[in-house]
Amino acid sequence: MNTSDPRIVLGTMDFGTRVEPDRAFAILDSFVASGGVWLDTANCYSFWSDPAGVGGASERLIGAWLRSRPGMRERVRIATKVRHNPLVPHSWPDSAEGLSARAIHAGLEQSLDRLGVEYVDLLWAHAEDRAVPLEETVGAFGELVTKGTALRVGAANHAAWRVERARSLAREQGVEPWTALQLRHSLVQPRPSTPPAEAGHRMLTAEDLDLARSEGLDVWTYSSLLWGSYVRADKPLPETYDHPGTARVLAVLAEVAAELSATPNQVVLAWLMRQGIDPIVGASRVEQIEEALAAHRVRLGEQHLARFAQAR
Repeated sequence: MNTSDPRIVLGTMDFGTRVEPDRAFAILDSFVASGGVWLDTANCYSFWSDPAGVGGASERLIGAWLRSRPGMRERVRIATKVRHNPLVPHSWPDSAEGLSARAIHAGLEQSLDRLGVEYVDLLWAHAEDRAVPLEETVGAFGELVTKGTALRVGAANHAAWRVERARSLAREQGVEPWTALQLRHSLVQPRPSTPPAEAGHRMLTAEDLDLARSEGLDVWTYSSLLWGSYVRADKPLPETYDHPGTARVLAVLAEVAAELSATPNQVVLAWLMRQGIDPIVGASRVEQIEEALAAHRVRLGEQHLARFAQAR
């Protein structure tokens, strides 16, 4: 699993839609000024918030920011995703882009154009597409790495067995395999076997972590702060988190945050990074990303990890 120091990734899903350009630029500037490196976006962000009914706004905003900041491309790494962008406006999932070789190549080409860059540092398969042979998907991702338009490739919201099958196929084809996983994960967990209410989300499992640790794969997690639910009374946890373990974990979280003079959000992020996980953090205000980046200074010991484990 992650052989480098885990770091906060800036999630830019709402940039250009719910977060207007001026605020998004300020967040990006603050992120980089504070040592942030990775930006995470997708070609489908955010079709559900865009009056146009298609994605691309987030990538276009990042592209505009890069053009206005000469030399910034060398300071940041960009991850984007293919899969899910509606091919017909306001028609999802009926017209959702898949993972055929043609769709993957076209999707990345369009992303590069919106971003105004020659390559992305990491390209994700945003979700599974079982209507397309996995061999075809793997081959297309490998071709992009060979071409140099994607430096690395990874799988988001995929079952562990599919990732390992894809990696085996990549070895057979002699192409670059997926070397990163992106899944949903946080300190509190929903009731066992309860699927997320959010369409397309897939929870990180022990099997995913086992695969990552065995194969040296990076793990990125999203929705790690649960939309502000750890710190905002007006953002209650979804109903699926209503079980005794949640109350116990939240009690320990409050204790540890007080002991370490940190916010609950910072402790959650530190807990993830302590396990070698890179958490993706979305922000709509500069102070939110500043708070998140300060989680690097929160030092969780083995006793803290044990207390959280016992509470769950």
